[in-house]
Amino acid sequence: MKIPTTLKHKPVIVSDNYENIDGRYAYNSDAKGLSLGLAQWNDRGKVDISAKVWRYTGEKWSRQSEELPLHRVLDLAILVCRTKLHFREAYRYEKLYNTENPVIDRVGLQGDAMTVAICTDNEKINEDIKLFSQALSADDELIGERLRTLSRILKEMGY
Repeated sequence: MKIPTTLKHKPVIVSDNYENIDGRYAYNSDAKGLSLGLAQWNDRGKVDISAKVWRYTGEKWSRQSEELPLHRVLDLAILVCRTKLHFREAYRYEKLYNTENPVIDRVGLQGDAMTVAICTDNEKINEDIKLFSQALSADDELIGERLRTLSRILKEMGY
């Protein structure tokens, strides 16, 4: 499905027909496309690039379509990677994390650091972390394929 070009987000690079490869939702997804383009929040004289997931309800483009600045997309990728790395060794902990120190990592960015930690404020963390771990494991092939592709492209770019 072609994504619209007449809305506030102005697509420049697109991936149409995303619903065909949307992980376990493939061929049954409301996410119809991805785009990189000019952000909808741009003001005169200020231009930001954003990434957008375009969702379609079957009748109209959904207000639940998400638009993120590129640095946040990459921050989410960092969070996913650090999470995957944690869960490789999480079996060593009785509750799948160090209850004495729930901080997994501090990733240096922009002169500060992004804290990656287990959400101990979640009242059901002990149940939820098990479910999370199972779901992460179940999606390992899907996520792994994308991480290998990302790794290859980053190497091609010199990173």
